Amino acid sequence: MTRQPVIARRAEELLGSAVVATAPVAGGDVARATKLRLSDGTTALMKTLSQAPPGFFETEAAGLRWLAETAPEGVQVPALLAADSDCVILRWIEPGRVSAEAAADLGRALAATHRAGAPAYGAERDGFIARLPLPQRSADTWAEFYAVRRVLPYLKLARDRGAVTDAHVATIERLVGRLTTLLPDEPPARLHGDLWNGNVLWGTDTTSGAAPGAPASPWVVDPAPYGGHREVDLAMLALFGLPHLPVVLSAYDEAHPLADGWEDRVALHQLFPLLVHACLMGGGYGARAADLASRYL
Repeated sequence: MTRQPVIARRAEELLGSAVVATAPVAGGDVARATKLRLSDGTTALMKTLSQAPPGFFETEAAGLRWLAETAPEGVQVPALLAADSDCVILRWIEPGRVSAEAAADLGRALAATHRAGAPAYGAERDGFIARLPLPQRSADTWAEFYAVRRVLPYLKLARDRGAVTDAHVATIERLVGRLTTLLPDEPPARLHGDLWNGNVLWGTDTTSGAAPGAPASPWVVDPAPYGGHREVDLAMLALFGLPHLPVVLSAYDEAHPLADGWEDRVALHQLFPLLVHACLMGGGYGARAADLASRYL
């Protein structure tokens, strides 16, 4: 590790501890990630983003705190060491190797986080999904919230960006008109909100005293949390693949049984992340969303 002076000085201002070394971390889709080694022996992760939207990192910090309220039974999130308008700094989680036991732990922990609930569908303030605004104003039912806060805003943006065709739009809009008959209501769950494979870490907390090579445990990062239907988080885990996903789902269902027919609704709850990807990256994501929608028509 070398030392990047600008990053190091900013971290020192927020942490009140000297940074002796820094190193870039690969894999961040939105923010720049830097590993920090502090003079007191702590290892941390600093996330920065040039020209971050107002409230971007403050919203992430608030989301981490909200999920952390479900500890120790709920999902683990890295300790938040500092946050400001230009960055967040988190305790470093040392990567490990996923196992079936860790996957079962994730299922049980996610069930506990969902059971902790939320006051309503939505959240007190709007958030972000990647760099995009995430509308959070509440609605009376899950079907309404999913339609007007999750599907339609990103369908419009994808159309504006040329990421979906008129035919794709027509198919998805027809499905939106049927959501009240397809999506059952449940009390709002406390969702991670962006729970794809890349936001699940398998590792050990460097402050826990775990020996090198100790079994990994599941952690989640980069939340976009709100009160919503718990099937959304599960559908996102399935969308891009997760190691030992059947084990996760089995442990989850045992701890917090899912409603009948949930498997048939997985594709419905994948429309939202697919449309977000269409807005951000184009490609075939819009067509894939329309294809999923057509299955329910």
